Amino acid sequence: MVFKRGFQTPVGWISVEIENDCISRLDFQENQSEHEGEHALFLECEKQLQAYFNGELEKFNLPVCTSGTPFQISVWEELKKIPFGTTVSYLSIAKRLNNEKAVRAVGQAIGKNPIAIVIPCHRVIGKNNALTGFAGGLDRKRKLLQLENFELFPLNSN
Repeated sequence: MVFKRGFQTPVGWISVEIENDCISRLDFQENQSEHEGEHALFLECEKQLQAYFNGELEKFNLPVCTSGTPFQISVWEELKKIPFGTTVSYLSIAKRLNNEKAVRAVGQAIGKNPIAIVIPCHRVIGKNNALTGFAGGLDRKRKLLQLENFELFPLNSN
């Protein structure tokens, strides 16, 4: 059974799906999403998201379950290793996977990340600190990076 709920956050609505007692999807929505069922994990997820947006939480402790290709999963595992307040390039992720030529494939895998924020794909940027690609939109990506590292991405940056 899949449970769904939306949360209002400083970067807009976030939709959370829970399946098999773990978060299987967390993504951005333009409007409030449908509420389908109750699950205790929603309370913990909302609590941790609030703490994150309040600057009180740097690392999530939520059960997640992802499904994807082995390559996608390996990219998402690398994303989990990026510390709060730091950014890395797509090339850096490819190098960590011992395949410098896989930059484009890394970008595609990051774009399919099913669990935004918790699996921090927003911490991956392009060359020369360029904000590139983000399923939730570049404005949200900028806001998340500003929340984590105000000096690298000041509020007046474009």
